[in-house]
Amino acid sequence: MEGLYLGEKDKFIERVVHDSSQFSLLAKGNGSEVIFQTIKQGKAFYLYPSDDPNTLEFFYIIEGECKYETNGNNNIHLYPGDYFYIQTLKETAYFLAESDMKLLWFTTQPAFHFLSKSIAELTKVVKQVEEKDQYTYSHSVRVLEYSLRIAKELQLPKDTVENLYFASLFHDIGKIHVPEEILNKPSKLTPEEFDILKKHPADGCEMLKSTYYSHVGEIILQHHERLDGSGYPNGLKGDQILLEAQIIGITDTYDAMTSDRIYRKGMGPSLAISEIKKLSGRHYDTSLVGAFEKVLIMDGKLKVEDLKQVP
Repeated sequence: MEGLYLGEKDKFIERVVHDSSQFSLLAKGNGSEVIFQTIKQGKAFYLYPSDDPNTLEFFYIIEGECKYETNGNNNIHLYPGDYFYIQTLKETAYFLAESDMKLLWFTTQPAFHFLSKSIAELTKVVKQVEEKDQYTYSHSVRVLEYSLRIAKELQLPKDTVENLYFASLFHDIGKIHVPEEILNKPSKLTPEEFDILKKHPADGCEMLKSTYYSHVGEIILQHHERLDGSGYPNGLKGDQILLEAQIIGITDTYDAMTSDRIYRKGMGPSLAISEIKKLSGRHYDTSLVGAFEKVLIMDGKLKVEDLKQVP
């Protein structure tokens, strides 16, 4: 019948896998889209205000459960059959998948093409980096989660949160050009090898130029810059460094310090945050470090009494 469309199970217009989520475009028309989304357990996701106040985004939970994180301690749990939607949203809303989830997402503003044309290309490269250095991919995901938690603590605007999301996930994508023997070297890098490694922020920035998210390339370029000018590649100082890059600089360092590598055992959270605090005001913004410390305490990774015992 003309105007009637029948869809079979596992049939879709287009599908893209991104990080811990999968998006399948089921239907589209007149600017609206219906998307089937899966989210893995432990994945944090967020909804942010639309530039168009008339946009409606509706989410229906088919399977799994999630937690809506309020600013207080009264988190709200949602289960199969529950739903949530946004319209004229004023600030970013944060959720956490407490199990593997399946959602039906309806939006009156096209969204899928951003995923399919930009994220899919970059995610393929991240996968390639993962094959060279398994630490890099899992590290990027953790940096993303930490960075978003800092954004929530600081109640940053939605544009900043979105930029932070993609810059965090792809901040090490330029390592695709770093030889595997350098990425996995079990001993200290030579000055020449370190110079090669230091090219990855600029390479990552260049790789994003041809994508929809080219505007976050500058954040990736700056994530190893430090307030006192001791960072790379351009030796930027203070306010010359974008806020998002400063946040990633902290979470990137923390995760590197607390992760096991081939050549060393990772530090405990208390010691790592203590070392970062020693560099507050020189390498890292004091208020950002303080916000990250609060996040780690709220997540149970840090205890106040443990911090007091760290020299």
